[in-house]
Amino acid sequence: MAMHKTDVLLIGGGIMSKTLAMLVTQLDPSRHITLVEQASKLATESTDAWNNAGTGHAGYCELNYTPQQSNGDIAIEKALGINASFEESLQFWSGLIRKGALSKPSSFINPVPHMSWVQGKDNVSFLKKRQEALVTHPLFEEMEYADDPATLAEWLPLMMARRDMTKPMAATRVAHGTDINFGELTRSMGEYLSHEDSVDYWLSTSVSGLKKVGDRWHVTTRHALAGIRTIEARFVFVGAGGCALPLLQKADVDEVRGYGGFPVSGIWLASENIKAATIHNAKVYGVPPVGAPPMSVPHLDTRVIDGRPALLFGPFAGFTTRFLKKSSFLDLITSIRTHNVKPMLEVAREHWALTRYLIKEAMSSGDQRVEQLREFVPSVEPGEWHLRAAGQRVQIIKLDEHGRGKLQFGTEVIKTADRSLAGLLGASPGASVSVSAMLEVIESCLPELVQGEARQRLEELIPSYGHSLDDDVDLVHAVRRYTLETLALDNRKPAEIPEQDGFMQTGS
Repeated sequence: MAMHKTDVLLIGGGIMSKTLAMLVTQLDPSRHITLVEQASKLATESTDAWNNAGTGHAGYCELNYTPQQSNGDIAIEKALGINASFEESLQFWSGLIRKGALSKPSSFINPVPHMSWVQGKDNVSFLKKRQEALVTHPLFEEMEYADDPATLAEWLPLMMARRDMTKPMAATRVAHGTDINFGELTRSMGEYLSHEDSVDYWLSTSVSGLKKVGDRWHVTTRHALAGIRTIEARFVFVGAGGCALPLLQKADVDEVRGYGGFPVSGIWLASENIKAATIHNAKVYGVPPVGAPPMSVPHLDTRVIDGRPALLFGPFAGFTTRFLKKSSFLDLITSIRTHNVKPMLEVAREHWALTRYLIKEAMSSGDQRVEQLREFVPSVEPGEWHLRAAGQRVQIIKLDEHGRGKLQFGTEVIKTADRSLAGLLGASPGASVSVSAMLEVIESCLPELVQGEARQRLEELIPSYGHSLDDDVDLVHAVRRYTLETLALDNRKPAEIPEQDGFMQTGS
């Protein structure tokens, strides 16, 4: 049987692979791409709208991105980095809309204010210091703070109803936060790419082997009808969500030695009461319970899915051995190797309290989860809320600088020394920083795509590419105006938008 040859092989049909496919196609339309996905359609796992919070992670509301140091100062570097990365995503999507490669923005992104909300004197003090530290930076200059009952009731009418307003509490708000249907975004990009002669989709196809032969990868696939087929690829990207780690292990690359995975399941409390979803127009992140992992930070979110508003509360994390929602309970066991046993055991010992917490969460009743919701919404009507399964996450376990295993939260790109294979591990901020993550892959593994004419095409799609948003106030204002207008995210009055010269203002 003839071997299928391709320039770029993408494993997985989620937001990461689709973003990389779109970038490569826009920068070099002649580059042949083959995408392999084990499901019968794209974006069925973590990328699907109901499997994630839909938060456009920009560091506005996520308190774990700004830890308080031992001296009392607030560390804002991580929040700045995530915000800058998210701005690249917003520019890329704006560029695709301008080119007609994506449909109307409201089909996948909608304006929803991002807020942090806390109770208690110490938490209020922290939130105030956090806002004061962030607001000095141009990326966060529009962050508002309030601790008076009248403003809180205006910002959060559903949460403040029937609440004891004498207790100390406070909130911050950024009006131009976003709710994103990453599933719809992925499928929209997929639909556009399906009309490109240079792109092939192999759906309902699993990967059973990856082997380096010379300077090419030979990837063995299985399809229920087509049987066993082999793909020869110059470059392979593994964007298979929770199953990225097992696939990288199949490739037997040195760079993944010592890596393990800690799978976590999730459950939402969901309400599709349109009236309540209309009253509560915000994504509100709180403080995690003592002993809870960062991915279990409680938040009450407005969602817009298939044009309908809904509310999600959670997520309630739980222990699992699966790496995907639709995979094997043996995933965790079969991922164990001689090189990762030690770091995995060290993490298990160090984070045993976390494991117990996850098991306890998994065994919680519906009533117990409603009581947690009541902390956010005292007036909650339990009958309006139902449980809904979220996606699976696989948190990274890796060796630290001392050779000990550590549990790492975040998103990480793995690349082989010869740059012929890359993979993405980890979870949040995940989809929100998909563009910057895939640009990292291109810069390292396909550097010719950020040079010459391709570089010019990239700068048309992402005008700030190659420039820092850390200290260029004018550039931040220009980028913000461009993306907010193009993506129809602007909740402010036109007079409040800084006027800028150049392409951002004219839309050219």
